[in-house]
Order: sequence, then structure tokens, then C-alpha cells
Amino acid sequence: MLIVNGKLITWGSDHHILDDGWGLFIREGVIQKIAPQSELIAAYPEEEQLDAEGQYVMPGNNCAHTHFYGAFSRGLGIPGDAPKGFTEILEKLWWQLDKALDMEGVRYSALVCLVDAIKHGTTTLIDHHASPNAIEGSLDVVAAAVNESGLRASLCYEVTDRDGAGKAQQGLNENLRFINRIQQRKAEDANLRAHFGLHASLTLSDETLAKAQDMCPAGIGFHIHAAEGIADQEDSLHKSGKRVVHRLDEFGILRPESILAHGVHLDEGEIKRLAETNTWLTHQPRSNMNNAVGVAPIEEMMAAGVRVGMGNDGFTNTMWMEWKEAYLLHKMAHRDPRRMGGYQVVEMAVKNNSDLITELFDGLPIGEITEGAAADLIFVDYHPFTPLTAGNLPWHILFGFVESMVTATIVAGKPLMYRRELLTLDEAEIAAKAMEISKKTWHDFETSASI
Repeated sequence: MLIVNGKLITWGSDHHILDDGWGLFIREGVIQKIAPQSELIAAYPEEEQLDAEGQYVMPGNNCAHTHFYGAFSRGLGIPGDAPKGFTEILEKLWWQLDKALDMEGVRYSALVCLVDAIKHGTTTLIDHHASPNAIEGSLDVVAAAVNESGLRASLCYEVTDRDGAGKAQQGLNENLRFINRIQQRKAEDANLRAHFGLHASLTLSDETLAKAQDMCPAGIGFHIHAAEGIADQEDSLHKSGKRVVHRLDEFGILRPESILAHGVHLDEGEIKRLAETNTWLTHQPRSNMNNAVGVAPIEEMMAAGVRVGMGNDGFTNTMWMEWKEAYLLHKMAHRDPRRMGGYQVVEMAVKNNSDLITELFDGLPIGEITEGAAADLIFVDYHPFTPLTAGNLPWHILFGFVESMVTATIVAGKPLMYRRELLTLDEAEIAAKAMEISKKTWHDFETSASI
């Protein structure tokens, strides 16, 4: 198809803003040509035209760490006294909620997150799933929801020893089974990839880490929380005499394909090791503030050469909101308005996320408008009242863009939303069914939490 009547924000290494008169020719999910739209219309008169109606056309946002399974936590009250620290939040909320999920809960918690992503312009998500009482086949259930939505995703199962050796083994097996499925590269799974999921050092024994190392195929990365709370470091030192990153390194977890989430409590030596191994780390400022775990040394990591991306840890798929929190949090924490500049936020959220997802999808450029890149695009109804340039775009986004301005979402050349109308998922039907299922999930959560 042709995309016409748009103003192009290209991102990419050769970043431009191309005002009125430019268009895109898309075929087989890839941007084939960027040219004046009059030339494209003349060259391809029979092609369907998608009218951007004068809006900005830009690459979709990407999320490098999320949890679909946590969707039913919205509005959920935790029985008893409020948790006073991170480990109590895990024990009282997340480790009870994940146990309350059955396969229907898994499906609909994924679907509501996917609706949210389409509506708010997030086109690729890297998910970290847990459902200890519904493990086998759970990644297929999430994958079916992703395929129905038309979005891109990488999936994994969060292996942990907290529910016993048997369920840890089921989690290991589920990861490997799903990885084998994805490696078959079936046409219906074109938008799916896989990681090997692990929860965190503090809930993993040496035996389970060794099994994961043996089972994970070459070329596949791990996806694991690391030093999110100080308890993770204390536990690692107690178990091994090593800090978290060095303990994980001992089991081959650090590799160019792996993602470590958070890294709030990493020291200089751990940061250096992440850089040496080219391991990814993701920043989730909203979650870190909510859990009161601290502020990750993100600027120090980036200066040391760590590849830092941005996720949302299961918060709403409004990635520009995550940008804004990162931009403000580091300034406030250090009482220094020079900290975490707009270009650093863009380096994380655009360049690094794009590089991460491009690597996942076998080198297909994702997150930029260039010829040969994936046609993963959004239309943004933004009307600047001061000059908007390639140089000051980060600050227009930080201080002007809001997610409600997204009117169209396209993945691999397929419109998933146009003029704010969802085309692949029925939001009202999904919300109604999720309401029914979440009531059961909440009942099971409250029953379990009160025992």
C-alpha cells in the first residue's frame, strides 16, 4: 500500500523530519520506497492508499520488558497491612496473583495489554510471563493472543524455585518447548520471537541456573530481573559470595542476546561486566518508583558502554510516559537538572530498543523509517505551536506528545488501528470477558493470600 498525506519522523541514524508531500510505499510488510507522494502515486496507481490526514507518521514505540500476566492487578487490594518493602510486595502481591491465573486468565491478561499497546502506539513488546499453576502451554496461549492482535512480541516463561523443583522444571521445559516452536519459523509466527525466561537470582538455585544454562540453545538470550531490590544482592552474596551479575555470569546468563531488567543496585564492577559481555539492561522508572527500590545508575551504565533499553515492567503501554518519568526521576534523585537529558532518553527508548528488536528479528530494521525497514508505524495527531525539528523532537515528545494523540497503529504493513478504531481486536468484548475472568482471579488471589 501507499501511505500518503503524512509528515514523516524517520528516527534512525540519519534522522529527519520530512514535512508535507512525502509518502511511503509498503510491500510484504517492509518499507520499499520513500519518495514524494506524487511520484509514488504515479508509479503505483493501483496500490491501496492509507491517508495519514496531515498527521505525523513515525515508527511505533517498543517496550523491552513487560509482564502481560500482571494486568489483573489493576485496582486489586492486598489483604492485611500494606507491604513495607520490595520483598513483601513480591510475596503479598505478585507471587499470589500469578498463582491465581488459569489459562483463561493468562489469555485475557495478555489481550487487555495488547489492546492497550495498539491504542497507544507500542508495536513490539518483550514479555516475561508467570503462571505457576498453568505452566505447560502457557506461552502458546500468550502467542495466540499476540498473533490475533497483529503486534510483535518476544515471549518467555519466568523460571523460579519458589514453587518447588517440579514447577521449576516445568518452567524450564516450557521455555525450551516454545523456543523450539519459534525456531521453526512458521509463517503464522512471523511476528514472534523467544527468550529463555528466569525470575531473579534470589529465587533461583545453582542447580536450576545450571539446568537453564545447559538447556538454552545457542543464539537465544535469557530474560531475567537483576538487582531490582537490594534483597537480590544480599541473597546472592549469601548463596555464592558474589554479587548478582557475577553470579549470573558464572552460569552463562550474560551474553549479547540476554536482557537483565532493572539493575537498580549494581556496582561499578557489575556495570563493567555487563559492558564487556554486551548484555542488555532495561530501565523501568515507573516501576522502580512504585516499588521504592531506588534509582538505577543508568547514566553511569550508558557512559560505561552498557546497552540500556527501556521497558515498562507491566505498567500501561504508554511508552512516552515512561520516557517522561525517566527524564524527571534522575534529575530529582540527583537534585541536578543536567541529569538524564532528552537525547539520553531517546538513546534508550528509540535507538537501543530498536537495535535490540532488530537483532531479535534477524536484522530486519525495526524502529525507523528507512527503505528496507519494517513497516511498524503510528500516526500521531500533534499540532506544534513552536518549531519542531529533528534536533528538538525529544523535547516536543517529552513536553507535548501524549498517547491519546496516536490515531493509527500499523505492524508489518498491516493496520491494527485506524482513526482510533481497533481493527484486529474487539476492545469491548475483551474487556467484558476479562471482567468476568478477573473476578475469579481475584477470588482465588484473596483465598490464597489469606491462608
